[in-house]
Parts: sequence; structure tokens; C-alpha cells
Amino acid sequence: MDVALTVGTIDSLAGYQDALDYLFGRTTGGFKFGLERTASLLEHLGNPHLAYPVIHVAGTNGKGSSVATMSALLTAKGLRVATYTSPHLVDFRERMTVAGVPIPGEDVVEFIARRMPLIEELEASFFEATTAMAFEYFARAGTDIAIVEAGLGGRLDSTNVVTPLVAGVTSIGLDHTEYLGNTLEEIAGEKAGIFKAGRPAIIGERDARIRALLAARAMDAGASPVRVVADEMSLENIRVDDAGTTAKLSWRGRQTSLHTPLTGRHQIANLGFSLLMLDAAGAPYAVDPEEAARHLDRVRIPGRFQHVGRWIFDVAHNAAGAEVLAQTMTAVAPPMPITVVLCVLRDKDWRSMIRVLSRMASRFILTMAPTAPASRAWDLAEAEAFARGLGLTVERIEDFGAALDRAQANAATVLVTGSFHTVGDAMSLLQVSPLAG
Repeated sequence: MDVALTVGTIDSLAGYQDALDYLFGRTTGGFKFGLERTASLLEHLGNPHLAYPVIHVAGTNGKGSSVATMSALLTAKGLRVATYTSPHLVDFRERMTVAGVPIPGEDVVEFIARRMPLIEELEASFFEATTAMAFEYFARAGTDIAIVEAGLGGRLDSTNVVTPLVAGVTSIGLDHTEYLGNTLEEIAGEKAGIFKAGRPAIIGERDARIRALLAARAMDAGASPVRVVADEMSLENIRVDDAGTTAKLSWRGRQTSLHTPLTGRHQIANLGFSLLMLDAAGAPYAVDPEEAARHLDRVRIPGRFQHVGRWIFDVAHNAAGAEVLAQTMTAVAPPMPITVVLCVLRDKDWRSMIRVLSRMASRFILTMAPTAPASRAWDLAEAEAFARGLGLTVERIEDFGAALDRAQANAATVLVTGSFHTVGDAMSLLQVSPLAG
């Protein structure tokens, strides 16, 4: 739709796509930090986020897997679980689910039609409006508990209006440095902003120095108790294959063999984090390891080493994510040769990502994902020159569909990665469901 929706054009909302066009039109002008607009939105909506208990998760990597794991385990306990995550892969509605079902399109349309004047008056951003939409929908849908993922950072993220049962930080890496800081310490400080006085804080970070910093920030915030996964649990005998990941968990003097269908050594760390988060949330939500072992097969998360035929889709979008992906590819050892279809946003460390992925790639096809924001599009010629400088076999194909077609030639395995845009656009073109595999 070419015409921007305004307060005076509410009646022109003809459908779901119009509502999305309006929402995504509010992404211009960069990120808006601060909680004031979100708090005002929610106040006008009757503070729906206070109608149900919340588990709050922040971190550079591992949030999505942890949310999916906790959701599956709580659902197995008979609870009606809501999840709020970002970004989406194929459809905006993936961001907010209740009982595993995305918000209906008509609910998105109805929210925008009703709330557009308020959104305009408060000058709310895309993420602020989306967060309010999710929290209102969760209350209306009879949620027993919501698991909420911070979008960017933590301290000033729109989701930080919640007072959670428990707040946790999965891991810290160099990402969004233009907003969160140029060092791990600065980024950790922003993520630690979700810790709340008198509420448990869980720290999943594996680097001893950074987790000590997170623990100190949690104590400064008055969080209680402050619990560190590495201090309470050990995860050993980790085995990774295309069916998932298995490990032996030692916790509270007991050992339990656990298997998650999520693939990669890091997924065992995310599993330990998830169990400690639920334990800290309290008796109605705690899941002991034996109970977890019976229900982990329910865990599903799109785009995290999702294997469909010869295609592997992974949303690794920073250097740390690429390192984990390369390790997982090596452990699973899919058929060779491997072609990597890569599109990374310009503000990411794509050079490190290419270096890391080159350890297992037979060739690269560098391309441009259609939904990647033009303002953040990487320079394909520069990326190609860099890859050739490393001596890699590389092709530059700007047209995304043509890149996917070309990738299938002389490849036993095709890995699509680099961003949520890259994976989501590929799934749309290839007609692969995010829930397949």
C-alpha cells in the first residue's frame, strides 16, 4: 500500500496487510529507547501485562531456544502459555502466540483499528506498539503465564515494563554495538537492566568474567536470589547429531540423561538455563529433570539449525552465532559439498562470520534478502572481494531467488544463514514451513 495510514484513515484498514504496512511504517527513524511510551500505551489499555505472571529473558544469543524450551515444558504441565519473541521468520504473527497458536490476523487488524489514534498521539514505535498488542492479546486470550523475550538490550527495551516472576540473561556477545556499547561489559550492563529488586535473577553466561559482572549487576538491582547456571549445574557427555543433542545433567546430587531436539552443544546450555529459570519461578512452574526428559521432544523453534531435506536454515546473525553454527555443522557432518547462501546486515561483523563459516563451506553464494532493510543492506561487491581475498570459492548473485536456485547446483547440503531476513525469505520462496523438519 503506497498511502501511509494516519489517524484519519482508520476506516481504510481493509485487512491484515494494511495493518502490517502501518506497523512497519513506524520502524523509520531508528530505535526509540525508553519505557515511557510503552507504559503510557499499556496504562490506556488497562495494564494488561499485570493480568498474568511473566518470565523475562534477555541475552545476545539463546533467547529463542530458551523461550521455546520453557514454553514446551510449561505446556506439558497443562498451562496455557503465551510467548512473545522477535523478530519473526515468515509471518509477523509468529511473534505472539498463546498455546502454540499465533495471534489471529483479525486481532492484529482490530488492535490497529482501535489503537491507531493512541499510537499516533504517543508517537509509539513499531516495537512499542507491537509489545502493547501482545500484552493485551495475552490477557484477552486467558494466558496462564507469558514468557517474554527482550527485543534489544534490556534496560530500555519496551518489554522491561514487566515485573517478572524471574528474569534471566542467557549469554552476552558483541551485537547491536551501535546501541548497546562496544564492549561485552557495556552490553552486559544493558542486558542486566531486566533484573528487578526482590525477584530472582538467573545468569546463563559461560564466560566467568562476564557472568560475575552480571551477578554483580543483579545484586546491585536488589534481585534475590541471584543464581548462576554454571554454579549449580554441570552438563557432561554432550553428543550432537541431526536428531538433536544429548547430555548428562548433574544437579542437586542427581544425574539425569536429557535429550533436546534442538541441535548444538549450546542448546544443552540453553536447556540448563531454562530449567533453572523455571525452578526460580516457583513451585507451580518448576520442572525436575526427570519430568523434563519426558517432555523435551515437544520443543520446536523455527530457523535454529532447521534441517529440511538437503536444506539447513539457521538464523545466526553475528560472529558468536556463526561460531556456534560452524561447530554444529562439524558435529552433525551433513553431506558434502556444502554451499552457504549468505546475506548479513551491514551493521553486523560479516567478515568474522565469513571467516568462521569458511571452515565448513565448500563455496559461498553471497546475496541480498528481499526483506533486509535497505538502510542496513550489506555491500555485496565488498563482501565478495573480502571472500576472494581469503581464497574462498564465492559467487555474488544479488537476486535472491536466483541465488537459491544456483545454490542447489553441485551441492549435497545448502546452508541458508546470516539473518532472520535471509532465513525467512528463503522459507517463503521455497515454501518451507517454519514448523517443518
